[in-house]
Amino acid sequence: MFYLFLLIIAGSVFFTFKLKKPALLAVPIGALFVFVLVQIAMVPLGFFETVKFIFSLR
Repeated sequence: MFYLFLLIIAGSVFFTFKLKKPALLAVPIGALFVFVLVQIAMVPLGFFETVKFIFSLR
């Protein structure tokens, strides 16, 4: 999984400079957001209960 994120980051930086579109730098952040949502969805509790539990941790 780590290498996949490295590949996404490297590709994003490469295409940002090649295509001159700085908006492509948001792709790794979006990938991390999707990864977090998938990990939350894998928990056997309901979505909102899981989110409440995560934010209640100290």
